[in-house]
Amino acid sequence: MEYVKQPKTKRGEQTLKKICEAAEALFAQKGYYATEISDITHKAQVATGTLYVYFPDKLSLFLHLMDNLGRKLRRAIRLAKQESPHTSIIEQERISIRVWFSFVREHFGLFRIVWQAQFVDEQAFKDYYERFSQGYIGEITKAKEKGEAREMDPALLSYALMGIYSFVALKCFVFDKSEPDDSTINQLVDFIAHGMLRE
Repeated sequence: MEYVKQPKTKRGEQTLKKICEAAEALFAQKGYYATEISDITHKAQVATGTLYVYFPDKLSLFLHLMDNLGRKLRRAIRLAKQESPHTSIIEQERISIRVWFSFVREHFGLFRIVWQAQFVDEQAFKDYYERFSQGYIGEITKAKEKGEAREMDPALLSYALMGIYSFVALKCFVFDKSEPDDSTINQLVDFIAHGMLRE
C-alpha cells in the first residue's frame, strides 16, 4: 500500500525528505500521539499545508516511515546475502544479524517507530512482521530440504528468530546505550546453531 503521494521534482523530493526526517526524529523522541502536525512542519521548516501535499494525515506519514524502513531493511539483508550465496544457513543468519544491528544503529528513530506501531495501527504492525516472516519461511524451508535445519514449524521459527534479534537490539541500543559487538553476534549464532541446553 502506498501512503505517500510521490513528488515529481527534485525540489519536491528534498521537501519530502525533510518532512520524513523531521517526523522520524519527533516520533522517536516524543511518540506518535504526542507529536502534532505543526511540530513536524516546524522542525522540517515547511508550511503546514506542504505536508498535506504528500500525506493526507499524520497516520499516513507514520505508516510510510514504517513501511519504508521495512523495505530498506529487507533489501539490505537480501543484497548482503547475495554476496555470499553458497554459504550455509547459519552463516547466512550471521549476515542477517550483522545487517540488522547495523541498520538499527543507522535508523534508530525508525526502530522506535516500529515498536510504537502496535499501539497506532495493529494491522500495519502485524503486516510489517509478516513480510519478514514470509522471507524467513522460504529460507528455513530450503534449509530443511538440504538437511541443515530440524523439522520445525518455519513460521514459528521465523518469529522466534525475529524476537531474539529485536530484544537483543532493545537491550543493547536502548537499555545499555551500547552497540552489539562480535562476541554478542557469535553468541547469538552459536545459540541458533546449537541451542541453550547440553545434550
